[in-house]
Parts: sequence; C-alpha cells; structure tokens
Amino acid sequence: MAARTTKQSSIPSVWARPQRESDQPALSRATIVREAIAMLDAEGVEALSMRKLATRLNAGAASLYRHVATKDELMELAVDEVAAEIHVPPADSPDWRAAAGEAAGAFRSTALRHPWLSSVLGQAGLAYLGPNLMAFSERLAALFTAAGFARPTGPIDTLLSYVIGMSTTEAAWLTTVARSGETEADFIARLMPAAQQAAAAHEHLAEGYAEALNATTDPVALRDEKFAYGLEAVLDGLALRLNR
Repeated sequence: MAARTTKQSSIPSVWARPQRESDQPALSRATIVREAIAMLDAEGVEALSMRKLATRLNAGAASLYRHVATKDELMELAVDEVAAEIHVPPADSPDWRAAAGEAAGAFRSTALRHPWLSSVLGQAGLAYLGPNLMAFSERLAALFTAAGFARPTGPIDTLLSYVIGMSTTEAAWLTTVARSGETEADFIARLMPAAQQAAAAHEHLAEGYAEALNATTDPVALRDEKFAYGLEAVLDGLALRLNR
C-alpha cells in the first residue's frame, strides 16, 4: 500500500495530489487561479510568475506554494477553470453535426476570450485530468457515441485538432493586433501593401491579396467565415466515415 501511494504522488500533475489546507483563510486555490487567469488574459503567459501573482494577491510566495507547487501546476488549474466555459450540447441533440459545430464554436470563443489557452494546452502538464476538461471530453464522447461513432475518440481528436489549431493562429493574430494599438481593420490596411509586395512573384497568392485589398468584408466576419469553412470540411469528413 505504501509503495502505491509513493508511485501515485510522483505523477507530475496538480490533479494527482491532495489539496493542502491554508493558514491564510482569505487565500484559497480558487482565489489564486482566478487572479492567475486575470493576469494571463491581460499580459500573457510570459508575464505570469508566482512572485508577481503573490504580490497581486498581497500574499507571500510561501502561501501560494501551499496550494500550487509550481507554475506548471498553476497553468493546469487555469486551463481547467476556463474549460468550464465551453458548452457542449446534450447527446440527444437531433442533429449531431450542428451540435458538434456548436461545441467547436464554443471552444473557439473561449480560446479567443483567453488568448493564451490554445497555445498552452499541449504544455500544461496533465491538464486533461482536470474535472472540467474531463467533463467536456465526456460530453463530446456522449455526443459522438449517440451519433453512431463506434470509437468517439477519433472524431473528438479530429474536431479538437482543427479547433485548437485555428484558435491558436487566430489568438496570436489578435494579440499582435492588440499590441499595435490599432483596430483590426486599420492594422490590416497598413499591413496589406507589404503583403501584396511579398506575394507579387507568386501568381495565385498575388491574386488572392488583390481580392482581399478590394474586399469590404469586416475582419471579424472574415475570420468567422474562414473558421466555418474549415469546420464544415471537418464535419463532412466525419460524416463520410460515419456513413461507411
């Protein structure tokens, strides 16, 4: 029995060890995580440190370490906390494609509200052991199982790979725009001449940039359209496999 306890405690995840009691009642794991998310949303992953977080909470670093052993553990907790915002329709939804698309859209919206999320999902330790991400995965599994997929992990991995990939790129773009201090439309307008010049020697790319220059589409609507196009392609592929 002792050997089993030692082995379990060696798993490098906040979810694999019990939560400690605090000698500072006002400070809790939930409070720490909420403040960490606020810092991440405002300043990004690079700006977050245990020392800065302790200062914002008016607490000593030792008090934080009673709840969270490392920054990696803190990221696991933050990822799981925002995962609670992702809505997945019930498994008995009449149209599994529409339901899966709604879940994908909810994931994307959450990732854009928290621009750091997609980029750290693969780095945040064993984040997928967290209760909210587990519940999210379970709801997706129930949805795809009800749709008739024999192994729901396949469509789950396919859908999330697309959404995470697109959201990572989109969030990085929006972070760049925000740092410029300009609106997205103004930033694109300033960038476009350089983009056209870079594409001038490439026939098909040059044509695409010329069309983009003359387009009056709102940047947000254009990003929505691109996401919807790829999502439909993914769902088309999953539907073909299901029909086999």
